[in-house]
Amino acid sequence: MGRKVGSLYINPKRFGNLQKPCMKEMISFLNCLAIAQGNDEKCTRQKSLLSACMDAQTANKRKPWGSINYHLQRLSKGRK
Repeated sequence: MGRKVGSLYINPKRFGNLQKPCMKEMISFLNCLAIAQGNDEKCTRQKSLLSACMDAQTANKRKPWGSINYHLQRLSKGRK
């Protein structure tokens, strides 16, 4: 089990945290919930901003091309 010696590999978890598009809205909503002691009726503005941001992110989905490691394996097979 494991990877072959000498093969190319990129850890995708390392690059996964480069972009956090709705982090600011989520933090403001969670802060409001903490201040309001869990009552989300007092945080309707922050909740609507967070849901709008999340809806905008789902609209921007790109066509999946597979993982980068899959493509690296394909390139290395052609090189041999």
